[in-house]
Amino acid sequence: MAVKIKLKRLGKIRTPQYRIVIADARTKRDGRAIEEIGKYHPKENPSFIEVKSDRVQYWLSVGAQPTQSVAAILRVTGDWQKFRGLPAPPPMKVAAPKADRKALFEAAHKEAENEPKAATTASRKRSEKPAAEEPAAKPAEAETPAAGNEA
Repeated sequence: MAVKIKLKRLGKIRTPQYRIVIADARTKRDGRAIEEIGKYHPKENPSFIEVKSDRVQYWLSVGAQPTQSVAAILRVTGDWQKFRGLPAPPPMKVAAPKADRKALFEAAHKEAENEPKAATTASRKRSEKPAAEEPAAKPAEAETPAAGNEA
């Protein structure tokens, strides 16, 4: 049985994520795999690559053939050079670790507590009674001039 190390595509449209898998050469791209040995997310900056180096070395030693794209990934991680006995490549770029969201929230909460509290809107005094009296006074005024015109 011919065994290949290839990429299995996952993810949404225009957001591919791949698994590096060991599979029979005759299976389809996203078909059944013998073993998953890594992950590859090309859309992240820098690309996320995670490979189980010991499993890659084992499968290469028993004759598994990587596809061109997987061979390029293995050259970046240094597993191909390790298998061939070549010098190691320069280290990969790694994304900065993401900040802890809970710690960020707590820091922002403490800052908000320390700030002086000001009213967000101006307070409004209730003036419902004078407003209710004004409409009643206007019709009375309107009647008196009309009565004065008749006389």
